[in-house]
Amino acid sequence: MLPKINRIKKKKDFEAIFKNSKTTRTNFFIFKISKNKLDINRFGFVVSQKVSKRAVVRNKVRRRLAELMKVESEKMKTGIDLIVIALPGIEKKEFSEIKDLVGGAIERSGLILKNKT
Repeated sequence: MLPKINRIKKKKDFEAIFKNSKTTRTNFFIFKISKNKLDINRFGFVVSQKVSKRAVVRNKVRRRLAELMKVESEKMKTGIDLIVIALPGIEKKEFSEIKDLVGGAIERSGLILKNKT
């Protein structure tokens, strides 16, 4: 589970990130990236009913993304707010496939530190 300090929960934080962010898109999710004035990375997740009508499936997708961000954040630059918006089709992917997709998207976004692999 993602530590509480690394979660974005407030509506005003989501709105600020959506307003002032750089966007990276793949087939299965969209990254909204914004700098924060903290020494930590914070993550938010949006999984709409377009992904699945069933809350159980949406929560499963959200948990998988949160776990991947927890692992990937160790390799990332600090001071970043990142919102991950899941797109339809991600619910059919296996965890390992999602892991590869997230890793590739983070690299393309330029969020990985150069000296860590």
